[in-house]
Amino acid sequence: METNEKLVTDFCNLFTQPDIEKIAALTTEDVVYHNMPWEPSYGHEAIRKLLGPFVNPGRCSKMEIHHTLSKDDVVMNQRTETWEYEDVKVVLPVAGVFRVENGKIAHWNDYFDEKTIKPLIDRLYK
Repeated sequence: METNEKLVTDFCNLFTQPDIEKIAALTTEDVVYHNMPWEPSYGHEAIRKLLGPFVNPGRCSKMEIHHTLSKDDVVMNQRTETWEYEDVKVVLPVAGVFRVENGKIAHWNDYFDEKTIKPLIDRLYK
């Protein structure tokens, strides 16, 4: 597997572990993260704030990466993420586009249906 593809695959698989710092460590300090239904986030602190509540033990119980392709510094994947919290279980199809700089993720866009993840967000932020 190409180095950039491996980085992105390893990065996505980290979401099944309860360690936001490992996730942040694979991104540049000024990373741009954009969940396309929402406003973009910038930098490690924003990543921690946005993703921290999602990356607690057991919340992402499964990460299935179906397809990965890359050209130069861009990696794209199609994946299914399974998220669980209390009595809510969400199976979320996602398409991701990542740009890698110097061995770290510098730009990351995720495309998904906001309605699918809404029950989890509503429960996390009740």
